[in-house]
Amino acid sequence: MAAPTRDRIIEAAATLLTEGGREAVSTRAVSAAAGVQAPTIYRLFGDKQGLLDAVAGHAFAAYVRDKSALAKTGDPVDDLRRGWDLHVGFGLSHPAFYALMYGEPRPGVENPAAREAAEVLAAQVRRIAEAGRLRVTEERAAHLIHAAGSGLTFTLIALPPERRDPALSTLARESVIAAVTTDSPARPEGGLVGNAVALRAALPEAKVLTDSERSLLAEWLDRIATAT
Repeated sequence: MAAPTRDRIIEAAATLLTEGGREAVSTRAVSAAAGVQAPTIYRLFGDKQGLLDAVAGHAFAAYVRDKSALAKTGDPVDDLRRGWDLHVGFGLSHPAFYALMYGEPRPGVENPAAREAAEVLAAQVRRIAEAGRLRVTEERAAHLIHAAGSGLTFTLIALPPERRDPALSTLARESVIAAVTTDSPARPEGGLVGNAVALRAALPEAKVLTDSERSLLAEWLDRIATAT
């Protein structure tokens, strides 16, 4: 019985969020909409923030599934483009949920759904690194892509639909891609950093090395990749 009740509460909170924003998602309002007592919410979610995290996870589950299901092509950079477009499109289609996910960062605390989305992005960046086309570390690339993508999405959300420039997302996306990738692994601008990043991405496959040796080599490669 707990699962249906939990789902009903999440659905009620999601409807309130969509119709009235975060302020509308009070414990009293959710209790009334879901037909439960307030203690039930605390028992199932711990507190209001736990409920909001569950609502965000509910909304982002479909998004993460769609992003994870994007068919991989032979060009990981182009796959990243499609992931960016999906991210921005979700934010514009579900602004209340997007703001719930990314609008109020809590230092040291990561929403489970946001963490899952970040893992999907990290996997996309890892493929670019493995192809030898990343000019910065994987972590730096992922952080820059996320920061630019979320900032762009919030900017578009704040604008009336008729004032949204459809080219803005493309310009931001291509600027970020140019900053973190090279055109091909053979291009000289990848240089030492690009080679270090590519080798770092492939390091787990180096079974000939011991764990300690891999750890030491990873430290050296990270130092090279972050030297600029």
